[in-house]
Amino acid sequence: MLTRRHFITTTAALFSAPIAAPAFAAQDQWAAWDAQVTPANYNPSVSNPWGLNPRFLPRVVEANPGLAPGEIHVDAVARYLYHIQEGGTAMRYGVAIGRGNLYEPGTYTVGRKAKWPSWTPTAQMVKREPEIYAKFADGEPGGPQNPLGSRALYLYVGNRDTMLRIHGTPLSRSIGSRASSGCVRMVMAHIIGLYDQVSVGTTARLYPADDFITASN
Repeated sequence: MLTRRHFITTTAALFSAPIAAPAFAAQDQWAAWDAQVTPANYNPSVSNPWGLNPRFLPRVVEANPGLAPGEIHVDAVARYLYHIQEGGTAMRYGVAIGRGNLYEPGTYTVGRKAKWPSWTPTAQMVKREPEIYAKFADGEPGGPQNPLGSRALYLYVGNRDTMLRIHGTPLSRSIGSRASSGCVRMVMAHIIGLYDQVSVGTTARLYPADDFITASN
């Protein structure tokens, strides 16, 4: 007798392989895109095909006392993101921040993470600059030209998604400037290196654009 339980078990067996296949395909695509945006013989502290000021290349620095390992701190003045390490050091990266009053300092939590995320502009972005964002109102799939780039850390307050992100960008030459619609931008190869070191639940502090905060060098 073909019971409901037998049907569920049988159909699960029949369909498990096709359901899993797209995940593998996505991972293969992500790996190909990672390779596309990562320079050959990549050395984070030296590789610079983007023409950045060398101070914006990843570097280990001494962290100021009292900063908890694992936390992220964004110095909006110097345009640095610090990921605090054990032993009183931090990994420092160059970033771009939001232009004008679009930058929102505050204390956030990394509520989720995504590799090669899709992107949809906020309603405020479309209203503010329809000539740029209206054509993307239905969303843009992930990929090397997507505004969120290779990785994204989604910033929350409590359970609320603030719509602010720390993310990769195809506009690498914007690093060091005030250029975004509020998010913190990183070179795509740099955030690929940071991404696996950051856990969901991590605290991210974005400091005002008139405060210096985190490192002694």
